[in-house]
Amino acid sequence: MSRDAQKNAHDVAPVETTTVVVDEVRVSEKRSTLWLDAWRDLRKRPLFWISLALVAVFALLAAWPGLFTPVAPAAGCQLGSSNAGPAPGHPLGFTRQGCDVWARIAWGARTSIMVGLLATVISTVLGVVMGTIAAFYGGWVDSLLSRVGDIFFTIPYIIAGIVVMSVMPVKNEFILAFAIGGFAWASTARIVRAEVLRVKQSDYVIASIALGMSRFRTLVVHVLPNALTPVTVVATITLGHSIVAEATLSWLGIGLPHPTISWGADISEAQTAIHTAPGSLIWPSLALGLTVLAFITLGELLRDALDPKARAQR
Repeated sequence: MSRDAQKNAHDVAPVETTTVVVDEVRVSEKRSTLWLDAWRDLRKRPLFWISLALVAVFALLAAWPGLFTPVAPAAGCQLGSSNAGPAPGHPLGFTRQGCDVWARIAWGARTSIMVGLLATVISTVLGVVMGTIAAFYGGWVDSLLSRVGDIFFTIPYIIAGIVVMSVMPVKNEFILAFAIGGFAWASTARIVRAEVLRVKQSDYVIASIALGMSRFRTLVVHVLPNALTPVTVVATITLGHSIVAEATLSWLGIGLPHPTISWGADISEAQTAIHTAPGSLIWPSLALGLTVLAFITLGELLRDALDPKARAQR
């Protein structure tokens, strides 16, 4: 090699090294977590923002209904306004008992969403516990808990809710939530079991056990945090289904007793006035439908965003 060629090669080498270093820095900056990748995907989708806005509105409606209407749902009832249409201060008209429809929707959101939220918490906790124990310990424990889950999976929680609410002497939001969530955990348990089976084969889990960490601590520290991502998606969808279950039981007349206000109870009472005052049936049904649609849509969008294969296909 000539002296000039050696000099040129010597001049090019630092540039290549610098380029490699810069590329490594760029790659490290682009590294991110699964949730960060999901957020980058979700924020580009208008449907995500629409469903999130609806969820936020109905959550505020359930938490502080007094911010949306100054009318008390029961004290404002006047039989002289029975089945009347919209009036100043009463934009959606009146029910058969002369109650303000918008006030009952606002205050009924608290009951319907609270029951749905409690039922979701109960079913999620039961599903996570049962699925985690079954998958992590395996053997006869897995077989036993899986068979128990199969039994609960075959029982529709609407039917179970009818039976529980029919035999209970006391009926309140907590009993109704337990009647729904106590029989809706099997699907969550199946998903958690599959995730735990996948995670427990990881090298860091095997290494932690080999280093002397107890199985229970390994489960809590290493397995559960890395297996709960799908639970967020399932819980969001379950919340929508639980709200429907509460409305269905109230519509059947075996849900929460009077004078508890809920969307299902209002829909049930408005059936007889569908021809004379259709608004008293349409507006609670619309509120129920939008709430359930918002939660289920949000859950499905989260599921797609957290699945790298689904993102790659779009």
